[in-house]
Formats: sequence, C-alpha cells, structure tokens
Amino acid sequence: MKRRLLSVLLAGVLAVSMLAGCGGGTDDAAETTTTEESTDTAETDAAEADTAETDTADAASGSGGLVGVSMPTQDLQRWNQDGSNMKAELEAAGYTVELQYASNDIATQVSQIETMITNGCELLVIASIDGDSLGTVLAQAKEQGIPVIAYDRLIMNSDAVSYYATFDNYLVGQTQGQYIVDALDLDNAEGPFNMEIVTGDPGDNNVNYFYGGAMDVLQPYIDAGKLVVPSGQIAKEEVATANWATETAQSRFENILSSYYADGTQLDVVLASNDSTALGVANALASNYTGEYPILTGQDCDIANVKNIVDGKQSMSVFKDTRTLASQVVKMVEAVMQGGEAEVNDTETYDNGTGVIPSYLCEPVIVDSSNYQELLIDSGYYTEADLQ
Repeated sequence: MKRRLLSVLLAGVLAVSMLAGCGGGTDDAAETTTTEESTDTAETDAAEADTAETDTADAASGSGGLVGVSMPTQDLQRWNQDGSNMKAELEAAGYTVELQYASNDIATQVSQIETMITNGCELLVIASIDGDSLGTVLAQAKEQGIPVIAYDRLIMNSDAVSYYATFDNYLVGQTQGQYIVDALDLDNAEGPFNMEIVTGDPGDNNVNYFYGGAMDVLQPYIDAGKLVVPSGQIAKEEVATANWATETAQSRFENILSSYYADGTQLDVVLASNDSTALGVANALASNYTGEYPILTGQDCDIANVKNIVDGKQSMSVFKDTRTLASQVVKMVEAVMQGGEAEVNDTETYDNGTGVIPSYLCEPVIVDSSNYQELLIDSGYYTEADLQ
C-alpha cells in the first residue's frame, strides 16, 4: 500500500513538471494535446488517490485481503457446497479468494497450498485430505506469519494451526447412535437386533469422533446382547471406507450381505457415518437383499440421500448446514485479519498432537422424512426441483 501511495505522489510531481515544461508550446495543436494529457493525468491521479483511500479503509476494516481456501475434492457434493459457500461469503465480505480442490490427492493439495503461499495469501482455510500430511507446507505458512484455520477436518501434528471450525462431530456420532436407540426402542425391546457398521476414511480425524460418538451410545446395547453384529466387523479399522467412496462402501457391503444375510437373516440397522457411504449401502441393499429394509443412518443431506429419505431407502441424515459454518469461518477470518482473536466455543476437545486447538463447533440436526421440507427446502438450502 505504501508503494502504491508513493507511485501516486510521484505521478503528481511528474504531471506538474510536464505542465511547467510545456508552457511555451510552439503551436495550438501541441498546446491542446498537452492540456488534454495533463487533465487526463490529473483525473487518473485523483482516481488512484480515491482508490488508495478506499484500499486503506478496506485494510483497516479487514477487507480486501487474499484468502486461500483449500478443499479436498469435488467428487462429494458437500465439498462443492462448502467451497462455493465459503467463496461467496468471503467475497461478500470484501476478500479476494483463491479456491482450489485437490481431487483427493495429497500431493496436489500440498502443491496448491504452496502456490497459495507464493501468491501472497494472507490467511489459509484448509479442509485437509489427510490430517497428518500437511506439516511441511504449513511450516512454510508459519514462517511467513500466515494464520491457518482448519476447516471441518482437524489438521494433525502441526503447530501452524491457529483455529479449527467444524460441526460438533462427536455430537454427530451421538445423534446417529441415539436415533438407532430410539428407532429400535432398545431401552424396552428385548432384541436382539442385527446391525452392521460403515464409517469413513481412516486418514480423516473426524472418523474418530463420528465413530466414537455413535459407539459410546451403542456399545452398552452391544455388551447387553440387544445389538448383534453378525459380520463381527466392529473395530474402527474394520469398518473404515477409504476416501469415503460410495463404490468402496457398496463393494464391502455386498460382501457382507452375501456372507451373512443370504440365508434370510434379517438386517435391522446399518450405522453409516455419512451419506456417501450410506448411498453405497443402499445400492448394495437394492441388488443383494430381499428382507425387511433396515434402519440406515447418514450425514450431510446430499441430494441423492435426501431422495432416498423421501423414498424410504434411508432413515435419516445429520444436517450440517454449510452456510452456517461458512458464515462462522468468515467471522473468524475477519477477526484474525484485523489482528484480533476469533470467537471460539471449545478449548478442550480438539488436540492435534501439538496442543488443543481453539475451536468453534456448530450444532448439527437430524433430518428425516418428517422435517426435510422445513429444514432443507423452506430454508432455501435446496429447491423442490433439486429433489425431483
């Protein structure tokens, strides 16, 4: 900004010098040309001075800076929504945004973040592919004094992370678990009920909270024999799904159905941690299961899954309104860019290996066939046409 103001002052001095040197012109045409050029220069200088004043005011209010936003992939609907919501909110607040998607490739995400640093981004918002893989590139950000906000997924083992913004992921898991308890009336029913479990990518730290929250609710019923897992696949490593991929979840669940349910055994419930894995389960059920349809959980309210909820092929999804999260992150960006501290509501839960990261947790809600209209359509998150 100082260089820009200096350029404006130098341009003004040059314009005055030109006027003094051209005062004794030899003909009318030359005099007219000089006058027009001087007038244009003065107008340009005035415009640049106005712009400089505006930029200075923007800088003082935290607006006008370059913010890098790194999202893991465009293959899942929710990340497209997160990215577009974030970009729109930040631009509306006066920031320039460099938004990149990394195609679920760690090396690509690292390269994109390096480019953001080189391009002069003053703050980074990062939803990591693998929370343990960004230490080196974020060390570069720290060296240059660039704050980092981990978005939705906690970045692990890096002291460059300033803040974490997410939904209460442990509560997400608890909500799914409690839905199952209520739907099966486990506190009163004798059981046993057959359950299978599908969670997400082992490199995503959120899996620990989704799985942990749900199992903290359900484990007492497993121990009591009211919930039984015929496949025996209960451990987090056994039920993981690489990259949260629908096809991977479908393939695994087809094997489960053919191995443990082909004899007519009833499947009562599937704990699926998110909608992409739930969609894989639903696809497998459609082609490999003839029994009574099980309770099926999910998360994110992806369009295909909301359609399945309407059609009775998925019981519920945990709604995490990305507009709410984007708005909160913009507030955090504003506070940090102005030299202040961002608002947080959790300073105990999320330890990334270098210490507890100050966090802001938004609250998720259940969506099912009884309230999807109000929460998703009436709120403007989707249109009726989206769900046709």
